[in-house]
Amino acid sequence: MIFLTIGTQFPFERLIRAVDEACAKGLFEEELFAQIGRSSYQPRHFQYTGSLDNGRFEDCVSRSTAIIGHAGVGTISMALQYDKPLLAMPRLAMYREHVNDHQVGLARKFASAGHILVAYSQEELPEKVRQLRDFVPRRRECQRQMVVSRIEKFLRQVQAECKSQEWM
Repeated sequence: MIFLTIGTQFPFERLIRAVDEACAKGLFEEELFAQIGRSSYQPRHFQYTGSLDNGRFEDCVSRSTAIIGHAGVGTISMALQYDKPLLAMPRLAMYREHVNDHQVGLARKFASAGHILVAYSQEELPEKVRQLRDFVPRRRECQRQMVVSRIEKFLRQVQAECKSQEWM
């Protein structure tokens, strides 16, 4: 099963409609189930629900062979945690899908590292669905020392700024 999740914070009808159209064209070789939030668009070619409780949501994620969703950090982290291929489409402010376009940057970063596939528009979605069949995400390696080094550098900068202001 492929699991489509768009979260519950904002509607994402552009993605739901694009996936529904892809289903109508027979681009999915397996069942698709979706959690679509408060969408006014109702898919005709796959089963869906508005929301899922945490247990059922986790069950859908763990049973899925792949995930399609928005390019939010929660969705990306979940896919990486469960080792699931993710096809993400960033929400865009121009469509009032979010307050800004931060998901575009997130998507680019994780796609360039080989962790996810990205469709930046609904027109790109059919080709990305085809790629999803064979996509194996690169595992994300925890780099604790790099994080610690960045925090140390930041704290040294803050300390230096505080000391320089003490002399004023």
